[in-house]
Amino acid sequence: MTGRPHRESGRVSLFLAAALTGVLVIIGLAYDTAGQLRSLQRADNLAAEAARSGGQMIDRARAIEGGPKEIDEAAAQVAVADYLRAAGGVQSHTVSFPVVGGEKQITVRVRITYRRDLLGLFGISDTVTVTGEATARALTGAP
Repeated sequence: MTGRPHRESGRVSLFLAAALTGVLVIIGLAYDTAGQLRSLQRADNLAAEAARSGGQMIDRARAIEGGPKEIDEAAAQVAVADYLRAAGGVQSHTVSFPVVGGEKQITVRVRITYRRDLLGLFGISDTVTVTGEATARALTGAP
């Protein structure tokens, strides 16, 4: 038994190294894709809450005088910025005030950067930016 040459020694190790690398890439892809989806959901949630926060800022002076109850753009911008600063982790945001059906609404778009933990080890881009967007309107009067 000891006199027999082992010509195939080492081939199994090479196969296992290649297979292990493939398995690690698949695990990394699953892990980082799930993390990216969580970041996308977080961006959507932050945008929705920031839009809600800004949508509560109505022009009180006009409303008290009996005028239309519409969003005060300056106060809404401040409310959105304050909310997103307190939430943290937001790379950038934009706020717009589209008018739909004669009603002013607020739209907030939030950008978050997700850092890939495992795929960065294999040379795949280590960061990805996700965007969330939400629109809110001031609810006034009877339903």
